Amino acid sequence: MSGATAYRRQLLTAALLALLALLGLLSPGGSALARETATLQSISLAELPAEARQTLRLIKQGGPFPYAHKDGSVFGNFEKRLPLQRRAYYREYTVPTPGRRDRGARRIVAGEGSGANVATSGEYYYTADHYRSFRRIEE
Repeated sequence: MSGATAYRRQLLTAALLALLALLGLLSPGGSALARETATLQSISLAELPAEARQTLRLIKQGGPFPYAHKDGSVFGNFEKRLPLQRRAYYREYTVPTPGRRDRGARRIVAGEGSGANVATSGEYYYTADHYRSFRRIEE
């Protein structure tokens, strides 16, 4: 490899590392982060509102969902409040709020888990405040 080619390769590598660092995908030591967000609080099934328990049952049986056009859609985790995963790993589902005509703020977000199946993954998170905070559902 010529000196010019090696130099261009070094520049490209440095630019790529700088971009990854800028995006927050590298730690100061340069290794990729398998970063877990701050420790999440948990919530037991018994503590969940009845509507959340029903939504969880629907997730596990594959529906039907009351908001079929929205339930099961990709949750982007843009705020990084859930453990970081690849795109489309998380799906969101509406937890109906009594007295509301719209979808309200309550959701369950389900991760695919190692089997790539939200129905069987056991990885479920509840938010009562439209993604500002999450609690891991302990079954």
